[in-house]
Parts: sequence; C-alpha cells; structure tokens
Amino acid sequence: MRVEREGQTPIKLWTTSPRGDVPVEPKALEQLRNIARLPFVFRHVAAMPDVHLGMGATVGSVIATRGAIVPAAVGVDIGCGMEAVRTSLAASDLPDSLGAVRSAIEQAVPHGRTNQGGPGDRGAWNVPPAPVAQAWSGLGKDERYERLVEKHPKVDRNAAPDRHLGTLGTGNHFIELCLDEADRVWLMLHSGSRGIGNRIGSYFIERAKQEVERSGTALPDPDLSYLPESSKLFADYVAAVGWAQDYAAANRRQMLRATTGAVEKALGRPLAAGDEEAISCHHNYVARERHFGEDVLVTRKGAVNASAGRLGIIPGSMGQRSYIVRGKGNPESFESCSHGAGRAMSRGEAKRRFTVADLRRQTEGVECRKDEGVLDEIPGAYKDLDLVMAAQSDLVDVVHTLRAVLTVKG
Repeated sequence: MRVEREGQTPIKLWTTSPRGDVPVEPKALEQLRNIARLPFVFRHVAAMPDVHLGMGATVGSVIATRGAIVPAAVGVDIGCGMEAVRTSLAASDLPDSLGAVRSAIEQAVPHGRTNQGGPGDRGAWNVPPAPVAQAWSGLGKDERYERLVEKHPKVDRNAAPDRHLGTLGTGNHFIELCLDEADRVWLMLHSGSRGIGNRIGSYFIERAKQEVERSGTALPDPDLSYLPESSKLFADYVAAVGWAQDYAAANRRQMLRATTGAVEKALGRPLAAGDEEAISCHHNYVARERHFGEDVLVTRKGAVNASAGRLGIIPGSMGQRSYIVRGKGNPESFESCSHGAGRAMSRGEAKRRFTVADLRRQTEGVECRKDEGVLDEIPGAYKDLDLVMAAQSDLVDVVHTLRAVLTVKG
C-alpha cells in the first residue's frame, strides 16, 4: 500500500507489490483527489488495486462518510455484484463441446439488448416465468419501492423492473462455467439492478447536483454532488438504494436458478449444489458500518466487503481466471478488496486496438462469443490480474482459483 497526502485527507492505494506496481491512470488519481477534498469524508479514501477512471466517481474506490452521501460514488449499476456456487459435477462430466450448453443458457436467461438467441426482446422477459413473477411480487410490494414510486414517479418510467428481473444485461455482465483447482465445476455470474437501478442512480445524481447548485456550494467536480443527512432526499435515496441492492441480489438468484436448469437440461442430469459453497456479494453499493470506532456510511464502487472470514468473488476478464477469496478484515481498507482486474483502457480504445483475431486468440479454449460485439471485453483490455492479486495480499486469502470454460455475454 502507498499513501498520497497531497490534501488534508490521505488516499491509501493498494497498487504496489513485490511483483510490481499496478498502473493508475492520472485521471483516476485526480478523481480520487477530488473525492478526498470532500469535507465529510471519514479518515481517508481507500483505492483498490483495480482502480480506474469511472463515471462520476472512481471505480475501485471505498469511501466512508459522515453526515452525507454521494450518489455518483455508488453509481447507476446499484447492487451490481457476483454469485457463485460449486456444483456436484466434475470436468469429466462435461462434454467435449460446450456449444449446446452455452446455447441452452442463452435461451434460458434473457441477455443483451435485442433478439439474441430467441424471440422478442432478449434483454428482458416478454412474460416473466412464474418464479420471477413471484420474486417480483415481493419486491414490487416492498414499502421502500412503493414510497419511491409514489414520491419520485420519474424513477420508474420505462424501467420495466418486473421484466428485467432475472436478466443479464450487457457490458461486463456475464454467466460462466468454471473449473476449480480440483476440476470441480462452478456456476458464476455477474449482474446488478438492471434498468431500475440505472434510473434510481441517474435520478438521484441529478437531484444531488440540483441541491448543491441551489446551496451555492463549490465542489472540485459537480459529479461529486452530495445529499446531506439533513436533506429530505437523503432518506429517500438510502431507502431506494437499499431496495435496489435487494433487487440486484434477487436478480442474480433468479439467473442462477435458470442457469442451473438450463445446464441440467443440456447435460441430461441433475446439478446439485452445496449451500456451504454458495457465495453472493455486491460490489457497487452503500452500507452502514462501524469502522475505527465510529458509525459511518461506506460506499464501495467496484469493491467487495472483505471483513474477516467473509467469502467474496474476484472475477478476471472474459474467459480468464477468477478467485474465490476470504477476507482478512484489514481496517485500513475499510475491510474491502478489489472487485475484479479493472479496466486498463476504455471500451472505445479496446475496439480500436484489438481485432476479432486477437479475441479468438485470447479466449482460446473457452466456449464464448468471439465477434465484434464483445471486443471491448477482450482480456487484453484489463489489468494484469496477477499484479492485482499480489497488491492485495494483505486484504484477502485465495480459497479457490477458477478457470472459465464457458462464458455467456450480453
């Protein structure tokens, strides 16, 4: 860890290791400095080894605050996170070709934006299946959601939360079949709160900007506009974020259920899973926690709770290694670790720099899409995961190393 003390509030970066340093782009560092200038930040800003420039606030940042919250520091993919479970299968139970298995998953889980793998809008359900409808019934009647829709009706406009529940989305969201170090088969997936989370995040980011502008408060970056605890919007936002995080967790559970069924159907055999190996974790969220003897709001944007003994998931880039980890509860990181490898370049730069031939070469041996539509997710667009893991050896221990053999992308 290295410490930057340019301003009054230090920035602690987990970007160094005996194996080498993880590069940090200057714009991301400036973003972190702007965050550290906010008067309500508690003790220091923690930057994980996958830190990189983000929309509004830095991805890979952990920010503890007192008396205020920054909606952009949570972002618009509220509750985005991971789900993983070890199955009863071994590598020897899988067929030589996994094309039929990938097709079955793509048919079972809506993904992408339009017409991929089935009729209608494959990014959402035309008619949600019974388990999804039942899960939505509980979420839709939650008092936090009912209050949100009543007080802030613009949030729900065209968000289709009932039709997005149990769907994957686009970008870096994925479903994978992986093998661990003992060749046991795992199911793993990555997604968040979909359209409704985006609407909630975007809406409150704009409302925070309006509040700060009205107050005449000068900020180093308007994207870091905040809601003070005295604001009428503060409680509404915290409740809405809490609901969106629950929605995201339910979304992943529904996809895991559908994926399990699809793999069972494709392989013609049951797919038992041990509860002791089931892991779920958010990496874009806010929570009330106690650190250094004080109660604070901890915002993790691209970071995972790594409290002592807690299991988490650190995925690699498309079709590469991923890790199941156990937290060490390091207080200096606010008990956090990275949420992945972290992008080394923008999506646009990846498309300019790499070709489909590069993608095929870098995902050799993995059953996945190998076309221009996923070129921005090529492994070469991400940081060196070995350096990322070495830089956070004081934050987590590796429990399992997973190797992807099948990846579904939106």
